[in-house]
Amino acid sequence: MGADALSDVLRAVRLTGAVFFNLDVKAPWVAETPPAAQCAPYVMPDTGHLIEYHLVTRGTCWAGLTDGEPVQLQAGDIIVFPQGDAHVLSSEPGMRFTPDMATYQGADKMQLPFVLQFGGNGPDGAGIVCGFLGCDARPFNPLLTALPRFMHLPATSPHRSAWLNHIVQAAVDESINKRSGGESVLGRLSELMFIEVVRSYIRTLSAEETGWLAGLADRHVANALNAIHGNPSHAWTLEELAKLAGLSRSAFAERFAHVLGQPPIHYLAEWRMQLATGLLAGGNDSIARVAAQVGYESEAAFSRAFKKLIGTPPAEWRRTHATRKPAESA
Repeated sequence: MGADALSDVLRAVRLTGAVFFNLDVKAPWVAETPPAAQCAPYVMPDTGHLIEYHLVTRGTCWAGLTDGEPVQLQAGDIIVFPQGDAHVLSSEPGMRFTPDMATYQGADKMQLPFVLQFGGNGPDGAGIVCGFLGCDARPFNPLLTALPRFMHLPATSPHRSAWLNHIVQAAVDESINKRSGGESVLGRLSELMFIEVVRSYIRTLSAEETGWLAGLADRHVANALNAIHGNPSHAWTLEELAKLAGLSRSAFAERFAHVLGQPPIHYLAEWRMQLATGLLAGGNDSIARVAAQVGYESEAAFSRAFKKLIGTPPAEWRRTHATRKPAESA
């Protein structure tokens, strides 16, 4: 049975969105964001990794990594920083500002998004919605490792869907007009925006690209990925996956390893561990039951594989990461 590998990964890594700032700025202005790890305790303290994005609602601005060249953004443009790098938004390129962590404090006491007005008295202004997305980075997030340090999706991009424009407009309306349930609506809209940006990015990849997203764009590799994600507990063999991919055993093994950078059976093992950590942290199933759910015939075999890939035994990992009290291990 096949599955949608991208949706499967997004579910397993617990993607969660929130919109925090609604910027209303006048030139000259500059806003610098520190590395996401510094913002996380105030923004999403329970997340493993923080992704930041900005949606320009009106006017223009410049945005880029603090150690890179900025790009100009127009109204409707979206820029995403998947790896949580420090970055700058400004009315002109080359401007810098020391981040103030006090800006992020008190988020739990006010209705989001915060409205921030600052800048000079220039005639040119801009409106920007600033949001965050939390997800698990460990033990295995193939999507995150495949994404670049930033992704810019212009409003005029031919790879952009008309559906995304409706999401953008809804996000703009919801961020300006605060209503009951608005925070939840904006959170879901930001998740949808991120997914659509990723799908647009996939459409830009050439046949020579490598990485997990390139695998989704390769029909042979994608067939195998979807099969693995559709039934991760199945005792997949190289022969079975090659048949689904429509290639010989050797051709499939070579193609998969070239595109994803690892053999298919190793990918399967890592994905099983990602699923296992979610089951251990969030459920009451015994370790033996978790082992069976991710394709291991015995608790002992699962425990050996888990310790090899994660670094600690599953029982110890559960004690450290459990979100609710687990049942006794069988």
